[in-house]
Amino acid sequence: LSMDRVQEVIDATKKKIAKGLLKEKDQVFLHTGPHHDDIMLGIFPCIIPQLREASNRFHFTVCTSGFTAVTNDMLMNFLEETLDHVRQDKINMIEYSDFFETGYMYKFDKDVSHYLDKIAANDEAGKLRGICHRIVRVMVDVYKLKSREELVAQLEKNIGLLRSSYGGQKNPPDIQKLKGMMREFEEELVWAHYGVRVKDIQHLRLGFYTGDIFTPQPSTKRDVEPILEMFRKVRPTVVSMAYDPEGSGPDTHSKVLKALAQALRIWKEEEDLSNLRIIGYRNVWFKFAPAEANVFTPVSLNSMAVLQKSFKDCYISQVNASFPSYELDGPFSDLSQQIWVEQFKWVQLILGKDFFYENDSPKIRTTHGMIFHKEMMLDEFLMHASELEKSVEGEVR
Repeated sequence: LSMDRVQEVIDATKKKIAKGLLKEKDQVFLHTGPHHDDIMLGIFPCIIPQLREASNRFHFTVCTSGFTAVTNDMLMNFLEETLDHVRQDKINMIEYSDFFETGYMYKFDKDVSHYLDKIAANDEAGKLRGICHRIVRVMVDVYKLKSREELVAQLEKNIGLLRSSYGGQKNPPDIQKLKGMMREFEEELVWAHYGVRVKDIQHLRLGFYTGDIFTPQPSTKRDVEPILEMFRKVRPTVVSMAYDPEGSGPDTHSKVLKALAQALRIWKEEEDLSNLRIIGYRNVWFKFAPAEANVFTPVSLNSMAVLQKSFKDCYISQVNASFPSYELDGPFSDLSQQIWVEQFKWVQLILGKDFFYENDSPKIRTTHGMIFHKEMMLDEFLMHASELEKSVEGEVR
């Protein structure tokens, strides 16, 4: 390499880091993930500084229910605990006269706040009670229960069904929905750390995600239209999404990317989206090469500690993941941290270690990891996604 080329690479790397340090204002962020935890594992430290800016608005959307990550044993144990809490009258809200009519719908944020209070208090029994409160609401919603007696009977029925099922067996739709709603609670807990309300977290439960070994391709009516409606409602200025090529990890990632791209193309026909920015991120399944990414976000030890604590407190189903990565037999948060540290070493090779520990910026001096992502304007993203979009069934023309 010529010295001019070396200096060009150094300058480009510094520009990517500067972009990762920019503080956004007056933006509407819509962060999307194929599964629960994908957003956190991909760009959690990138999001937190923007969440602290009061002029920004935030919405989080998980596109599939992710129910396959919840084992039968895990759900059965929580249902047994819930049944025990109900029998001991520890779920006080079910005694309210309107709870089974409409009352169960109104305090989903209370379950979240209760659970986080108990994390702060190191109260494991209190955390369990918070989960049981949410399961009661979910049971009433799924089965349209009308009384405490119906609730107890349905809990007993579901426990019996799960006891007689074998691991890996496809669950009936109602059990799938219960499992998915447990994962939705996990996602709400994570972003509530930063004051994000339940109503600002959308759970799309796209229909292509069936629990079968081979799931269908996304279709326009079933999978694209719900995303399009979300775009119309939220009207984001920045959209993030998992940007994994097909075959690089769970096929859910590439299928969600296709559906998002198709919805954006349709929305573009209705609105002027010339200023819409797309953030393409990757996490534990696939990585950016440094030259592919155009934003490098420095990660401190403090951010890593928050990631680890939040992940293990909130993503209960993922601490011992049913589908672990081949790279690490442990929580996905450990693998994300490992990737960020590895990526930081690549940047240190370019800029030198002293660039960081002797830097005038405290933020740079505290860097011990690096997140790579690719930011694009909408037209550039759609150009890259066009090949994927061709395989969407029922494409709108």
